[in-house]
Amino acid sequence: MDHKLVAWARAVKSAGRGAGRIPPLWLFTDASRLPDPAASVARLPAGLCGVVFRHDGDPDRAALGRRLAAICRRRRLALVVAGDWRLAAALGAGRHLRGGRGGGGASGGRDGLTTSSAHSAADLVRARRAGVQIAFLSPAFATASHPGAAGLGPPRWCGLARLHARGMAVAALGGVDGRTVRRLVFCRAVGAIAALAQ
Repeated sequence: MDHKLVAWARAVKSAGRGAGRIPPLWLFTDASRLPDPAASVARLPAGLCGVVFRHDGDPDRAALGRRLAAICRRRRLALVVAGDWRLAAALGAGRHLRGGRGGGGASGGRDGLTTSSAHSAADLVRARRAGVQIAFLSPAFATASHPGAAGLGPPRWCGLARLHARGMAVAALGGVDGRTVRRLVFCRAVGAIAALAQ
């Protein structure tokens, strides 16, 4: 775990720069890079983090979701489920949209959170219209999740975040760690895989 990133998150939370109940750190599950995320979720700092549960193609997705939901409840971690509002409702979790799309079904979970991925200004606009509380704008930097793809870089990422942050927190995703996050001056939350995995 990237302790510099955790320290950044603690500073954001203590300074009140985050958007209220929105955790400043989010672990994104990834079936190939983090096949069994339970151990990593169990070691996330209590009360400081959230989990975006993806694992879309996993045949045991519902069972893994139940395991993660139980860990999140015990450790006071937020949980949102990508792409399946029925599973989100069954787990008492929030929803994670993709590009601001897929907002059908009941909202909320116990934290009432709806998050979204975003890769463009249009995605950010759609996310805000869908009532999303936090949009993960990516890739902020080059990342192992998208080999060979260029990141937005700090000037473009910050410009988009500043322009679209009205009523919605914009978080950074993609190549963000305790060093690079300091280059994103409008960043109020971070999503990561490697930087938060055990």
